[in-house]
Formats: sequence, C-alpha cells, structure tokens
Amino acid sequence: MSLLHDRRAQLLLGLLALMALVPLAAGDYLLSILITVLIQAYLGMSWNVMMGFAGQFSLGHALYVGLGAYAGGALFVHYGTPPWIGAIAGMAVSVLAGTVIGTLGFRFKVMGVYFALLTIAFAEFTRVLFDHWGWVGASSGLFLPPAANASADNLWLLRGSATMFYYVALGMTVAAFWFSRALLMRRIGYYWQAIREDQDAADALGIDVFRTKMIAVLISAAMTSLGGVFLAFFNNNLYPESIFSMHRSIELILGTIIGGIGTLFGPILGAVVLTALGEGLTILGAHIGIDGVKQIAYGICLMLILILKPGGLWPWLRSRLGLAGGTR
Repeated sequence: MSLLHDRRAQLLLGLLALMALVPLAAGDYLLSILITVLIQAYLGMSWNVMMGFAGQFSLGHALYVGLGAYAGGALFVHYGTPPWIGAIAGMAVSVLAGTVIGTLGFRFKVMGVYFALLTIAFAEFTRVLFDHWGWVGASSGLFLPPAANASADNLWLLRGSATMFYYVALGMTVAAFWFSRALLMRRIGYYWQAIREDQDAADALGIDVFRTKMIAVLISAAMTSLGGVFLAFFNNNLYPESIFSMHRSIELILGTIIGGIGTLFGPILGAVVLTALGEGLTILGAHIGIDGVKQIAYGICLMLILILKPGGLWPWLRSRLGLAGGTR
C-alpha cells in the first residue's frame, strides 16, 4: 500500500505537521512543557532499544545522560567546543561505559534484576566521582554561559530561544522514532526480540547472543548520551546529584513503561501522559501545600497501569483507534 494511502502514515504525517506549527501559536511556557515531553520521549525511546527490544533491564540509564551532559557542557565551558562536537565525545565515553557494563554483565551471565543492580552501581559510582571532580564543577555544579544575544538563535552552539530548542527536540525525537523503527525491521531487531522472548532458544538457533545484546546496549547508550547533551544546553546547569540520580533513571523509563515497552509510540504517549500529569500535580501541590504529591501520583499511576493495562497504554489505544494491524 502506498505510504500516502496508509491511514497510519497519514495520521503520523498530520501529527508532525501540527507539531511543526505549534511555535506559531505557543508561548515560551507551553514550549518549555512540549520540549520536556519531546526530550522525555526521546530518552524513553533510547532506553526502549535496550529494554523493550532486547529485554536488558537497565535502572542506571542516568549514567549515560550524565556522561553526555558533562562531556558536552564541560568541553563548551572550558574550550568553547560546539555541543555537536562535544556530543561525539559524550557518545564515545558512554559507549565505553556501556561496553564495560555489558561485558561484565553478559560475560558473567548477570541477568534480570542483578543486571539492573549492576547498572545502578555504575551510575552511583560515577555520581560520586563527579561530585568530587573539580574540572566539572564537583558538587557546586557546572554552569553554561548564556549567549551574548539571547534573542539570536545559534543552532551550532545550541544557544537561543525556546523555539529553537523545540525544533531541535522535535527533530531528535522524530529521528529516534524512525531509527528505532528501522532497527526493528532489520535482522538485528528480530534477533533482539528473539533474545527478549527466550535467550536460550535464540542461542540454540545460532544467534550470537553476547554480540547482539552488546549492540543494543551501545546503541542505547549513545542515543541517551545525545539526549544528555541537549539537557545540558537547555537547562544551562549540571549537578551530579540530579543528572546521575536514581530519580532521573526512573523518570526516564517510567514513560516507556506506562506507554508500552517494546512499542514505537509507547515512549511518546507515556511522555505526554506523565508530563501533563506532572505539571498538573505541581500546580495542585503548590496550592494545597502537600510535598511529594507528584511522586505519590506517579507511583499510583504506574501501579494502575501495571494492574489494568500491563502492556501499556499504547497497545490499548492502538486497538481503540483501529490501528492494530502492525502499528507499534
């Protein structure tokens, strides 16, 4: 069927066209919320490659966010290196870290919850290291200098308005979506799914399990690291306690769990739901004066999804929209 006559493609292209026009009518506050949605969706898709496609559970993905953020931010602060060049360094460091974690975990057959604990351990070790490393600001934080002309957009240096950051985040999210889709449709995608469903059976069929899982880890690490660079330049400040925190790892994966692990649209839908919920609860908490209401609601939301829709919201919504014929 032609792409233009495919209902699914039409819906997707219509959504993209609508998203591209949003800055024409939205103010900076709404744009900042949408940027949060997009970058959360991007990071969720990055984690989804490793967990959703290949079945390797990571609870320490904040490690790659932080490595990318600090590589891009520190090189920019100290040497004026453009973030896109710093991103290459951050992705290289993240791939190296992923190689170490994957090799230790897969060679010694550390699986399931124990592999998740291994990823947490590396994230925490790195947090402590950066907390005492003066070159990156240690616990005092690293602050990125603003542009000399705040009204002028400089895409090369990622300095500019909310509109510029919105389009960058939109481009990253669209690229991650199509890249994820391309991976699933290739042989490596089928190998990942085979390993996710039954690793022993995949091994018996002749799939190189170690190599295949390592590819998932390294791709996921590199993608997540790029998201970290974006966060550094969007927020303009970095603290080890926040960028490497367990809270960030959980926030990163929660949208994908709620939207639907292993699906393409799940991380996007989950990011929309959680960001909208978070903004609403933040406003509500400020009015009623109850601390922690956002975290409590997140926990309740996750429990309800796991109980009522264990496959996530997107598979359910997909069937309701009549898009069950292969749309992930």
